[in-house]
Order: sequence, then structure tokens, then C-alpha cells
Amino acid sequence: MRLLIVEDNHELADWLARALEQARYTVDAAHDGEEAEHLLAIANYAAVILDLSLPKIDGMTLLRRIRRAGNKTPVIILTANASLDGRVAGLDTGADDYLAKPFELAELEARLRALIRRGHDLANPAIAVGDLVLNSATRQFSLNGEPLQLTPREHSVLEYLILKAGTTVTKAALLESVFGFDAETDPSAIEIYVHRVRKKLEGGTVQIATLRGLGYMLRAL
Repeated sequence: MRLLIVEDNHELADWLARALEQARYTVDAAHDGEEAEHLLAIANYAAVILDLSLPKIDGMTLLRRIRRAGNKTPVIILTANASLDGRVAGLDTGADDYLAKPFELAELEARLRALIRRGHDLANPAIAVGDLVLNSATRQFSLNGEPLQLTPREHSVLEYLILKAGTTVTKAALLESVFGFDAETDPSAIEIYVHRVRKKLEGGTVQIATLRGLGYMLRAL
């Protein structure tokens, strides 16, 4: 899943991006409100981690503007100012959650998982296609009841496909979700990862179908 960190403290943003990448997220970072607004206009994110004290456009104004533009991406606010009035103002402006600095990474990850489940309207944390199951609370896959061993990139590919199961996913959308903007990646790389995931799904009752000229679809056999 692809996340956007909006934080003007470069050191904190870099640390948080590395930590979340280790947790198998794809992460983009913006260091001011203008850059964040641009990224949110051209890319799709599973969630946004938003600081409020930003240059150019402050976090609250950015949140108000993207909500007025119809952007419904889940937003969790990270701020050193966790007063009751501040939390109420942020939630009323369109934030989905609030976490005070300093924070524990494990709590942030748990809140992100909850936000993403709600964003995909997943009341049940288990998402199943055939005998492939993703536990969205732990982000672990199993196939026919057994844990499925995946590299981080393979996990990102399969996670995106299962969240879009039954619909066509373009190669461009899959590439963007898995690699983000920063990686200089050959578009054909996504074909390699899809091939590797297909091999690991062999023997199950689920497949990644190629729809020629359109993209891919995860579906039960």
C-alpha cells in the first residue's frame, strides 16, 4: 500500500519513511503543503500522515482544501499540539484520526491499518479470494491455510491486487502503487513481480489474470 508522509522535518520524515517501508508500505514524502497538494492531485494513496506545522500551506488548510476538492483519502494527523481544541478542529476539518508527538511506531502502524480497512469498507479484517486470504489487521497472507512467503515487493503487488479483487488494475497503477515516484523503475519490472507472485499462487484456487491491453485482475478459479 502507498502512503504519503507530509512532514517538514526532513529527519523525522526520512526515519518514518524507512520504518514504514520496512513494514512493506510504499512511501512518498512531501515537506510542504504545496508539494503535498500536488501529489494528492495526481496520485492515489491508501492514507496520508499529516503534520500541521507546514510551510507554504499549513496542514489544516491543506486538509480543508483536499476535502473540498472531494479527496476522501484517510488522513491521520501527527502533531506536537494535541490539545482538545486542536483535536476537535482537526477532526471537524476532515481528519480521520489524531496522534500526538512523540508517538510509538507500533501505535501509528495499528492506526494506519484501521484507517485503511475503513477506507476500503472492510468490516471483516479477513479478505478472501479463492483460498487466498489477507488478514488486513496483520497484513499477512495465507494460501490454503498456510502462511504465504513473499518478498516486500511481491507482498505489495498481491496486496494491491487483492484490495482491487474482481476489478481490472492497470500496469501503470500497479507500478505506481508498488514503486511510488522516487524509484527509477523500468515499467516491465512489474511483469517480473506479477510472474513471481503467480508462481507462488500455483496450486491454489486463485489466479492473476492478464487482460490484454488493460492490465491484471485477481480472481478465484
